[in-house]
Amino acid sequence: MQVFEFTNAIVRTPANSIVNGLREVDLGPPSLEGVRDEHAAYIRALEGAGLSVEALPPLEGFPDSVFVEDTALVFRGTAIVLRPGAPTRRDEVAELAPVLQRRFDRVLQLDDGFVDGGDVLATPRCVFIGKSARTNAQGADSLISSLAFTGMVGRSVTTPRGVLHFKSDCALLDEESILSTARLAASGVFDGFRVIVLPEGEEAAANAVRINDHLLIASAYPRTAEMLAKLGHRIVPLPTGEIAKVDAGLSCLSLRWSE
Repeated sequence: MQVFEFTNAIVRTPANSIVNGLREVDLGPPSLEGVRDEHAAYIRALEGAGLSVEALPPLEGFPDSVFVEDTALVFRGTAIVLRPGAPTRRDEVAELAPVLQRRFDRVLQLDDGFVDGGDVLATPRCVFIGKSARTNAQGADSLISSLAFTGMVGRSVTTPRGVLHFKSDCALLDEESILSTARLAASGVFDGFRVIVLPEGEEAAANAVRINDHLLIASAYPRTAEMLAKLGHRIVPLPTGEIAKVDAGLSCLSLRWSE
């Protein structure tokens, strides 16, 4: 299973209403201009890594709709439409589904429960599904069934208490290596993988994105960047200071797949 080799991506242009987006910790509303600049830099990074990017129009009625990854999973030839855990986001899937039907040969639908894509980490061995405030056991079980239909193995695990999404605390670096916070690594969930633990105080750098031979990370974490560069990764630092005020991570801003 290809897990970081991509040719295509879908993003959604931030709506003006993003300043009213959901947030676990209130750091004040983000600057709309700042969010737009950070999103534009993100698109340039995707294109720089070799991806063809389709930018969908903004959805003013859905402040969090820029976070397209929470509404679907995409793989070669197959998309799975999810059911986001936040009530205000559940109707977003109706806006995305026609795009997926146009781009993918097979589009599956989550049958039960709730799953945010931010709780799903695809690896060559399995697809981790982190139960959280946004992803429940019923949704995880339903997703495991959908993944089995495509020949993939899903594994339900637990997101650390107080962490919004499973991928807030981890990222796949290569076929055998996972970047993780110390708290998630200590749980043993990644036994059998090479686990790279983040420097203390830079836990928020966990949500990195490996795209082909590029590794996108938030630019605010220099010790993490230095550590990963020494391991041979080609680091692409990106500004996230404004969009992070509405709980954004780098992975949630796009759907990525290979044709």
